Amino acid sequence: MKYTPDHIAELNLLLQFDLSSAATGIKVHQDASEDMQTAVKRLYDKGLCTLPDGGYLTDEGIEVAEHADKILRVLNS
Repeated sequence: MKYTPDHIAELNLLLQFDLSSAATGIKVHQDASEDMQTAVKRLYDKGLCTLPDGGYLTDEGIEVAEHADKILRVLNS
């Protein structure tokens, strides 16, 4: 199994959340790219964020975002 472009868009969006503060969310505005808008909706549908346009990460979303961050740090080393 390989990462699809949709997976990459979701991972990149997860990396936009501030993992140092659970009280900090994001909002994907309507003028954002179509890829970004559909990626945030997919994250919401998967239960990883609280609103269809972003909001806050759920507990599972935090865990997945931490893994995404770790993968990126390892690949960049």
